[in-house]
Amino acid sequence: MTAQPCPCGRGVDFAECCAPLHAGERAPTAERLMRSRYSAFAVGDAQYLLTTWDPSTRPASLDLDDGTVWQRLFVEHTTGGGPFDDTALVTYTAVARGPEGRIELRERSRFRRSGPDHRWVYVDGDVL
Repeated sequence: MTAQPCPCGRGVDFAECCAPLHAGERAPTAERLMRSRYSAFAVGDAQYLLTTWDPSTRPASLDLDDGTVWQRLFVEHTTGGGPFDDTALVTYTAVARGPEGRIELRERSRFRRSGPDHRWVYVDGDVL
């Protein structure tokens, strides 16, 4: 099997980067969770997106657009989100191509630790 670069842009193979998180491994930082969520959009893993979404803001279901191809992620700034933090803000730009052409999404996402295992979860975000 040929190595496949991870969509998150860290320069590591998907099998060694975001795939273990998609399989249930805990994200060590909020930024890694955000990158793994971007990769989930890129590979069409809606279940992972729902699983890593804070229960207080999570939608009941999520339909991903098969016509959107996520191409690049730029992490611009991270505040908090480390091993000793309980909250984080991650500002990023995600670039995709859809039926209408180029899509560029810039967002400041909020993350927090949640649950008995203290995992990072996505809370919500502000489109910038």
